[in-house]
Amino acid sequence: MKELIRKRADSIVKQLGICGCRLSDIIENTEAEYTPPQVTLAAMKNAVDHTVLSFNATENDVLRICDEALKYGFKAICINPVWVRTAFEHRKINKGSYLIATVVNFPLGASTVQASVAETKQALTDGADEIDLVMGIGLLKSGKLKEVYENIKAVASCGGYLKVILETSELTVEEKIDGALISVLAGANMLKTSTGFSGKAALEDVKLLRTIAGNRLGVKAAGGIRDKSALIDMINAGADRIGCSSSVNIAEKW
Repeated sequence: MKELIRKRADSIVKQLGICGCRLSDIIENTEAEYTPPQVTLAAMKNAVDHTVLSFNATENDVLRICDEALKYGFKAICINPVWVRTAFEHRKINKGSYLIATVVNFPLGASTVQASVAETKQALTDGADEIDLVMGIGLLKSGKLKEVYENIKAVASCGGYLKVILETSELTVEEKIDGALISVLAGANMLKTSTGFSGKAALEDVKLLRTIAGNRLGVKAAGGIRDKSALIDMINAGADRIGCSSSVNIAEKW
């Protein structure tokens, strides 16, 4: 697998017309050894993005997960853009320390770069700390790798901590590798498996993303993680962040 990753990286760097020196970063990433942490309750809480992204999520739903993030000490919340300002004000009033993540180009990955940039800038202005960007999946499958790269790079340049969602369940192995490599080269801080709307996170995909991320970038598993066992398996496979809507239930049954 490492050899395939390096071969694809060499091809992508040439297609994108960027400095060949970037290959050394990819090679270094693939050589890194990942040592999963001991998954205690405290470690679980510090890994969780407590999530509500349903289309019909209400203000009360968002305030509830803010309160739960405060109570249980979750790392972050992940919400739709329309509620970022609400969450920011709630966190400020309650002196919370959790991060606020929101989604961009979600859930289809089919917006224009201009729309994604505008959405990102608004989210950051409203108080978001992190951006979970859906990669241009149709563009990737069309072989338009430069467009995928430019879209991610444009959002990365806006600031904030950038997680790129690959929607791995819908990609071939080569597409997963290409999407992850492009994300790394474009300035992503974290590689994320799924939106949760199309398929679930798979252990093999988490392992693949960790190989490409090395120890420099993060890996987020999201989609279908509903119990302690699944969460621990994902962290052992290489995820250091878990997108989860069952966080409270997992924490209380720990």
